[in-house]
Amino acid sequence: MSALKTEVEPGEVGLDAQRLDRIGTHFAKYVDSGKLAGWSVAVARRGKVAYVAHHGQRDVDAGLPVTDDTLWRIYSMTKPITSVAALMLWEEGALELTDPVSRYIPSFADTRVYRSGSALNPGTEPVVEPVRVWHLLTHTSGLTYGFHHAHPVDEMYRGKGHEFGPPRGHDLATACDTWASLPLLFQPGTEWNYGVSTDVLGRVVEVASGMSLAAFFRERIFEPLGMTDTGFHVSGEEDLERLATLYVPKPGGGLVRSGAMAEAITREPTFLSGGGGLASTLYDYHRFTQMLARGGELDGVRLLGPRTLAYATRNHLPGGADLETIGRPIFAESTYQGTGFGLGFSVVVDPAAGKQLQGLGEYGWGGLASTAFYVDPVEELSVVFMTQLMPSSTYPIRPQLRVLVSQAVVS
Repeated sequence: MSALKTEVEPGEVGLDAQRLDRIGTHFAKYVDSGKLAGWSVAVARRGKVAYVAHHGQRDVDAGLPVTDDTLWRIYSMTKPITSVAALMLWEEGALELTDPVSRYIPSFADTRVYRSGSALNPGTEPVVEPVRVWHLLTHTSGLTYGFHHAHPVDEMYRGKGHEFGPPRGHDLATACDTWASLPLLFQPGTEWNYGVSTDVLGRVVEVASGMSLAAFFRERIFEPLGMTDTGFHVSGEEDLERLATLYVPKPGGGLVRSGAMAEAITREPTFLSGGGGLASTLYDYHRFTQMLARGGELDGVRLLGPRTLAYATRNHLPGGADLETIGRPIFAESTYQGTGFGLGFSVVVDPAAGKQLQGLGEYGWGGLASTAFYVDPVEELSVVFMTQLMPSSTYPIRPQLRVLVSQAVVS
């Protein structure tokens, strides 16, 4: 259990201390008004932590405060970790970005594409080209999520018991075979759609490495980076007490505890979700973002080469398009306007189009429970925000966070 502490006075890294305090003042209002139970935030610049703040409670009913070592469900902030794992294997020659996914998961050799019709009687057509590893990394595979409720294929996922996750007892290999048996939304590489692509990528990591995803994460990423509190489940009385409660908005105002989804992290999982299965702490995820911000290295441990990371954090969408142009108009953990997508990260391609105070080339992602992180390579900034409110679209936390951080940059 490690605490994240400030390492430098803000002024030493070009940040205004009084302006940084606006972050805490603003988000304290979320807690005081009953919109959030509690939160943690960290801002680092030029490799030094300049601002850390916590406010509110990790469990309102029990009266337990947010602390340095509070554990948070990070959901889709798992995706960049899985993507880094795949990129590490790419660097080692264990896989190629152009490999058909069927090389690792044979059931994907028979995948077809939705053309028309209902969930009960869909018309399909053959794929023009197979789903490849880079399609998984960029969410251009045609895979989807059952919880979108936007398309007959989404309904087909739910019909197989896949909404926010697979049926209980299904492992990652079984889930991938199920998804491969259902039609893709579109021809691979032609559109962008948020879905189970990164879960499938996690299975590719398992097959290519010969290790379970949990073991790969632990041995190749978490232990080298000192991320001792990050994993697929939380167990033991002491750790369970540190786990923040997951909340959803209550009609008419206030918060109510989430149901079964909240408890999933407390059980040893059969299904290792590379798309959304991890819990972590502010300290641990800060360590991960610092590795990214430093070009793939932290404290003498190098996970990726700087050229690999630079390649991964550029826009890989066809024709250099943004999500607004090529993405299906459904839920995602970023804005669509002015945002492209790289190999596991959203990437800002036009700051003005997004109507947010973002930097060109800024990359990051968020999670279903309103967590978020981003790295701005130009300003040498990295930011991590943790809370537990589902869904993340409830409040404009992320754009407000970006403004509050950016307005504190004075040199």
